[in-house]
Amino acid sequence: MNGWNKFALGIAWVTAASLCASPLLAQQEGEGKPKPAAREYPPLLDIGDNQQDVDAGTQTMQPDVLPLIGVQNPTLGVPQIRHSYWVPGIEYTNAAGSNSWNLKANSGWNTSSFVNANVSLLAASSHGLFSANYSGGGFFSTDPIQGNGTNHQLTAAYQIDLRRWQLLFVDQFSYLPQSAFGFGGTTGLAFPGIAGDLGNLAVPLPGLQNAFVPDQSILTTNGPRYSNASAVQLTYKVSSRGAVTLAGVYGVLEFTDPGNVDNESEILNLGYNYAISRTDTIGVAYLFSAHHYPGDPQAIGDHVGQFAYGRKITGKLALKLAAGPEVTTFRVATSGSSPRISGSGNAMLTYAFARSSVALSYEHGMSGGSGVFSGSEIDEVGARWSRQLTRMWNVGVNFGYAKNSQILSLSGVASPAYDSWSVGARASRAVGRAAVFSLGYQAQIQGTNVAICGNPTCGTNYTLNQVLVTFQWHSRPLVLR
Repeated sequence: MNGWNKFALGIAWVTAASLCASPLLAQQEGEGKPKPAAREYPPLLDIGDNQQDVDAGTQTMQPDVLPLIGVQNPTLGVPQIRHSYWVPGIEYTNAAGSNSWNLKANSGWNTSSFVNANVSLLAASSHGLFSANYSGGGFFSTDPIQGNGTNHQLTAAYQIDLRRWQLLFVDQFSYLPQSAFGFGGTTGLAFPGIAGDLGNLAVPLPGLQNAFVPDQSILTTNGPRYSNASAVQLTYKVSSRGAVTLAGVYGVLEFTDPGNVDNESEILNLGYNYAISRTDTIGVAYLFSAHHYPGDPQAIGDHVGQFAYGRKITGKLALKLAAGPEVTTFRVATSGSSPRISGSGNAMLTYAFARSSVALSYEHGMSGGSGVFSGSEIDEVGARWSRQLTRMWNVGVNFGYAKNSQILSLSGVASPAYDSWSVGARASRAVGRAAVFSLGYQAQIQGTNVAICGNPTCGTNYTLNQVLVTFQWHSRPLVLR
């Protein structure tokens, strides 16, 4: 089954779940007759004007009720939703790069133009919430090695909240011409739907945590690739303070060009959440991950036990810390490889100031291999900061670092390791209420202790500098009901 078929299958079950649940929810709502489609009823969300007044945006935020031991990223909260709506938009980005995306050759400075259509959809009811964000189109490059192609990103999530039960379906898909690590920097290319500098119209269900998405943090994987992660999660409140969470995630990473390592993963996540106060939660979790590599007899089973702590202050703070032991087994064992006992952990922090915000993340453990290894040990750090300078001007920076080491080592042979860096900054200016112009810079750096490609003339380091010019526009939100 190719990547497009798997993507279609994932979207099909998310859509089917939404359609099946909608009649049940409609019976419970008892609401009036829906408003005609395509009429405008702004504002739809209680957020500031293009998020330029952070205080105004946080005053009406609803608390984040997602489980601590869950598959989604913690958030500062959800803006109060007034209507169901959809928003179309367009985006143009020109990226001038110092090297080719194809790391097997250096073609010198080139430019790539991305022309994308963006759509965000939010459908809310008294007990359910469906959110979908899509961005996709084509790119045209002067780099003869890269050529022309297409890019697509889609996230879809459906959440049902009942008295004791919470049911969640999530699907995240991407088809990109290069590694997702640092792709687009701080421009709208990095986010599907109407997001980024255009405001928080791509709300409100958060994406999957990095541990549940096929990793792509090695820049030397060449060519376009499909990535998809589908998740189902069920949370049941056993008491006023305690809840049990069970989730299953299926992920796939496939490349269109030879020389890369495809991988498939199945993840089971089971945990117990206990609220020790209105803002603080603790939990214990067990995760089992199975990684398979088509055409390779190797398969990896990974067992993780973690203790977690979380703290949430609506509109201000979202924090999660988790750590515990990790035991990894291998179908094809080498000397001293099975079982492998180590440690795992992750941390996520989002904090909002009066006119700025910062997001930090860290992950350590076993990953699928990022298209290079049949399993790797990863340390990954991410950071984003943005600040509203004036009503019209916004600035931001992003930073990412990932170290991937081969998880299986052979006696007398040095284990390959890759260090990937992504650093960027941008300044953006609002053009009216529905458009944004931005100028940014992005650097991607790869360092390794082995040759960076199969060519004997290849070195062990690679650097790509990019200057990014972006224009984004979206229509006014169109109300569905």
